[in-house]
This record gives sequence, structure tokens and C-alpha cells, in this order.
Amino acid sequence: MAKLQSGNELIFRVAIAVPVYRLFDYLAPEQFELTHIKPGIRLEVPFGKAKKIAILVECVQHSDVEIGKLKRVERILDEKPLLSTKDLALLHWAGRYYHHPLGEVFSAAFPVALRQGKSAVIQAEKRYALTDSGKAIDSELLKRTPKQKSVLEKFQAHQSSLSEAELSAWNENWRTSVKQLVGRQLLQLAVSEFGTSFTLSAAEGSNAPIIRNNALQCNPQQQAAITAVCDSLGQFGVFLLEGVTGSGKTEVYMQIIRSVLERGQQVLVLLPEITLTPQLEERFRQRFTVSIAISHSKLTDRQRACAWLKMQRGECSILLGTRSALFTPLKNPGLIILDEEHDASFKQQEGFRFSARDVAVVRGKLLNIPVLLGSATPALESLHNVDNKRYRLLHLPERAGNATAPVLQLLDIRNKRMQEGLSEALIAEMRKTLAKDEQVLLFLNRRGFAPTLICHGCGWVARCGRCDANLVIHYDEGILRCHHCGQEQRLIRQCPACKTGELTPLGLGTERVEKVLAELFADKVIVRLDRDTTQRKGSLEDYLQQINQGLVDIILGTQMLAKGHHFPNVTLVAILDVDSGLFSIDFHAPEKLAQMIVQVSGRAGRAEKPGRVIMQTRQPEHPLLTTLIRQGYNSFAKTALAERKEASLPPFSYQALLRVQALDAQMPKLFLHAVAELAKEHSKGHTHILGPVAAPMARRAGLYRYQLLFQSSKRPELHALLNVLMPKIEKLKQAKKVRWSLDVDPVDLY
Repeated sequence: MAKLQSGNELIFRVAIAVPVYRLFDYLAPEQFELTHIKPGIRLEVPFGKAKKIAILVECVQHSDVEIGKLKRVERILDEKPLLSTKDLALLHWAGRYYHHPLGEVFSAAFPVALRQGKSAVIQAEKRYALTDSGKAIDSELLKRTPKQKSVLEKFQAHQSSLSEAELSAWNENWRTSVKQLVGRQLLQLAVSEFGTSFTLSAAEGSNAPIIRNNALQCNPQQQAAITAVCDSLGQFGVFLLEGVTGSGKTEVYMQIIRSVLERGQQVLVLLPEITLTPQLEERFRQRFTVSIAISHSKLTDRQRACAWLKMQRGECSILLGTRSALFTPLKNPGLIILDEEHDASFKQQEGFRFSARDVAVVRGKLLNIPVLLGSATPALESLHNVDNKRYRLLHLPERAGNATAPVLQLLDIRNKRMQEGLSEALIAEMRKTLAKDEQVLLFLNRRGFAPTLICHGCGWVARCGRCDANLVIHYDEGILRCHHCGQEQRLIRQCPACKTGELTPLGLGTERVEKVLAELFADKVIVRLDRDTTQRKGSLEDYLQQINQGLVDIILGTQMLAKGHHFPNVTLVAILDVDSGLFSIDFHAPEKLAQMIVQVSGRAGRAEKPGRVIMQTRQPEHPLLTTLIRQGYNSFAKTALAERKEASLPPFSYQALLRVQALDAQMPKLFLHAVAELAKEHSKGHTHILGPVAAPMARRAGLYRYQLLFQSSKRPELHALLNVLMPKIEKLKQAKKVRWSLDVDPVDLY
């Protein structure tokens, strides 16, 4: 180690967002105040031929690099650290646990604008509010200008001012209508809410009202859950709120949040999907007077940076966000909530592959605050943690209010006549439901017209040239599209192989079902909700509003319908193709299928009217389906956990998956064989090295893919092996010729 001579300068050890497992040393800048220099500040440093933003990790006296070769920090960007010591401790832990380069882990904690070195200043945003005339006017008077009418109704329903960010999240085409409504003196520019709305500092010792309207009356189970969490505020504990769909979990969250706010503390609420954010945000804004920040990928970089800084400074009390919001710093943290904690979207699937649920629990422990996980279908890992007394179970077994649980029924479609995936029995049930002015929801987790185009003459199938996958027919657009790499080509009419055979669509997609519904129910309004129909900003919210206003008869969609949505007039739910999830090589598949069935079923009968769920199947005796219907999700989970224990699968063992891809078909295998040899040298007896094997989809986007699985009955032993392996893998000569990544606790094996 090169030692500094006395009187020499301080050395800054920094993290830079590059994919290498090391920190970098720099000489301190020419002029700086030592008192300002603390870990967590951002710096600008020369790196190669460019400049990069770095995060200070520590100041040291010595460096392994000769002092003469060290470059100097060019600029210090922050006077005070943007991350607290506990925030930094969490990032260090995450880097160690997921064996990921610390520079990229630190980078994940910052919004893009701050990663780029932009100043940490909150830019004031314009807000608009109703004038007295705007509050008094009947929106029907604007029916000749429907866009203005829609904007006015948004403000009238909202009760408070709306920022530009909130309006953009609702509908990106708001500006012209707002300008016209300002001209008609129905809207006005509002005073910035800084200082006028509830902030943490203002709350201490003040009697500012925290809620706008009173809480709903809770049943005894809801009240018990609220009391249990409120009694533990100010200390660490993990609570699993297992509530059947429609049991009023959101009301439980809101009443606990009120207690946290009354203590002058902040709340972080994480949701799995952007689509769930608008409706939860609306409910929170109707209940609470405090400032609420939003963070998800549909917002601009400026909006996300603003939310991040407001939480960091204590100017906002609640943050609603998706997975990436987990690392947002909180000035005065009081509670972390994860809604739909079982959802696979909480696991990052590229780059820094962290689980937001697992990291949230560690964050709660570091901050000494409770963590509340909510779900109707908890992950098997969470139920296992309850069994081992790590988590405390709070149970909501009944639907809130007068709603009753839906009746589940299997519909055997073997040898039955089908019309594009709809059996005659299902069509008859749909007609009965619609005749009562009730809504029907059809679920099919496959978008497009059909998943396969096949030649009836010679059996040729349209395949993607870059993936081991069929091209999906998108009939309305006239294209064949690969849903894995996005490659597209024109929809062909003639078989390229035999030139004579008739090309036939095989299988079902939402677009195909929509066409047959339009024929069978020509007088009904049908809405299709999938990624293809909701790409335009604000379109999903528009569709949901139409559904809730009773303007839609039949709702058809993919998994974006499965979670959290409240459709009071839906009384019949049909799952068109249950069987496709029953046969999979991934041991997680039965759990995901059971969760999907229960979540989709939960959209039925959520209000006064009873609901029914019909599942079309060619496997009516399948044990997963019969257990779910007769005994419910909990019995399924007990059986599934017993099977996993028998097979020594997670959560009874611990896994890490090394994924590799390359243009050359042989290179991934050679690389993984070298890694496997290294691993066997250092492995203790409890860690198994399985593979290398081809990935379930062996070729994707032109790259050949292989994987190596590490599995151990002892977690510390697995991590000790990975600690030794990671620096050695970087030095393998084959590592330069492949792209590789490590996934600790993988949620699927693809």
C-alpha cells in the first residue's frame, strides 16, 4: 500500500456508477472546507476521457495507487450529504447482499437528475385551483366543450389545488383546457403550497388538521390490525396484513398513516404497478391534508427529483411510489408500507437486481420503524417468515361492509364447442349477467390477436429470427411482433415455405377475443385493457373512469386488471385460459397462478351484489385448482410450502442465478464451465452448483443464453462463496466476451 508522507493531502474514496467491483481514489480538490466533507455528498471527477458524478464513501490517508497517478476531484456539488448515515448503511448492505458493484447501487438511490449532477434545488411548480365561480358552476354547462368539462370535474372532485405534475399524470393534454378555464375565470393560479400545507416542522406542536374527512367505521379485525401496528410505532417489526380481496386493507393503511402523521413522521408507501397509483393517490388526497409526493417511471426527471428532495427535506409527509422509490431518503421516517407484497414487480429484473420487499424490511430495521406488508395472496416466503415468528400475521378474513366473497366454479370445456375461447355455457352466463345491468370481466393474460401463425398445409410456423419464440399476430396493426425483443414484420398472407397452404391463427389473444365479443354482444360497450390499448398517457385512467361510471358492459384484459382495482358493478369474472399456467418448468409457477386466480377473482362482487368467478379448464381435477376452490389460498400455500420443503427449494434453501448471454453460441457455456470449476474449488459441502444449462428461452434478441444455479441450505455459506467468486469471475478471460449478471434470490428462472 502506498503510504502518504506527513503533510500530504486527504484522499477521497468514491463510488462511480460503472459495472466494476471496486471504489476509486482521488486527490481532494484544490480548495475545500474540511467541515463540509462528509460521506454522501456528490462530486464531479475526471474518469477516463470523460467526467462522471461520484458519491463520496470515505476520506482516507492511504491509497493502493501511487499518489502521482491519482487524479484530483474537480468539483464538490453538495454542501451537505444528500443521504444520511442510515441511508448509506442500507446501500452498503444491499451492495454486499446482492453482490453488485457499489457505484451502481449508490446510483440507484438517486433520481436521474441528481445522478447527472444537476443541483439539488426544488424547482417551484405552478399549481391551479378552482375560483369561487368554478366551485359553484354545474359542469354540465360545459358539455359542448368536453375536454374543459372533464378538467373542471377533475378539480371539483379533487377539492384542492393541482400541480402541473399531477395534471400531467392524469392527462398529458391538459394545458389548453386549463388555459381556457383560467380565461373563463373558473380556474386560477394557486399560491404555491410550500408553507401553507402541512409539513413536518409545522406539525410539531401545532394543531393543524391532518385529515379532510373522517375514517370509515372498521370491523373488529380491521381495528385489531390498526391497533397492533400503531402500538409498535417507534420500533422495528414486520407485519403481514393478509386480507381477502375487498377486505378494506387500504382503510387500515390510512388509519395507521394518520397515527404516524400525528407523530410528525413520514410514510413511504410502495405499490407494484404504476396503474394502481392514481386511484390510491386520489383516496389519499381525499383523506389527508398533508403534502403527498408521487414517484414512478411515467413522471419526468424533474418531477421525480422534486418528490425525492421534498421527502429528504421533510416538506412532504407521504410518498407513493413504485419499486425505485424505496431508496428515497426520509427526514423523519415513521412507517414503510408495501401493498401487494407478493407481486413479482417488486423484484428488479435487470442491472441491480434487488427485491424491494426484502430491502424494505432491512431499511425498517436500520431506521427502527415498523414495516407493513399487505396482500390477499402473500408470498410463500412471507408466510414462511410468519411460521418462523419473524413476521407477525394480521388477518382480515371478511370483505368490508356488506360485500361477500365470490363463488368460484370450474367450467369443464373438454369436447365443448368454443367460439374464440368462449364456451357456450360462459356466453349464456354473460348474457344473464348483462341482462341485470351488471358488468362482466374477462381475463386472458395474452395480448395480441393470436400467439401463433401456422400453415394449415405444411405446418410452417412464424418464428422470430432473433429469439426462440413465435411471432404474435397483431391483426389490427397488420403486423407480426415478437413480445420478447420487439422485432416486427408485416403480416403475411401466403406461407413462405410451401407457397400454397392456408395461414391460420392458432391460440388466443385479447385482440381476437375482443373481435368475437363485438359480434356476440353487438349492442354492448366493450373495453379492452392491455399494454397495446393503454400506451397513450391517461388512457388507462379514462377507461377506469368509464368502467366505474357504468358506461362499460364487458371489460376484457390482461394482468393489469388483476390487482387492486375496485369495480363495484362487476358481478361475473371469467378466466378464459387457466390451463396455460398449470404446466411450467419454473417451481414458482403454481404460486404465481394461484395468486393470479385469487387476485382476478377478487374483482367480482366487491359491493352489495354477490359475485361469481368462472374458470374455463380442460383440467377440472387438477389439485391446485380444486384446493383453491374448496379450501382457499391458505390451504394451497400450506401444501405448496410442504412440497418445497420436501424438494429443498426456497424458502427452505437459498439460491443465486448466474445468467450469461453472448452472440457466440459456445461462449456462454465456456464461461460458465470456468465459473463452475472456480466455485467447486471454494465451495463448502452445503452449496450445490447446478449447470451450466441453456436458459428456458435459449436465444433471445439474437443472443445465446445460459445459466448456472447456486443453491445452498445455509445462506451464509452461499454468500461466502459468492464473495470469493465475484472478484475472480471479473478476471476470467472469457468474461470479456460475454454479458453476465448475478441474481440473488431469483423470482423466476428465465
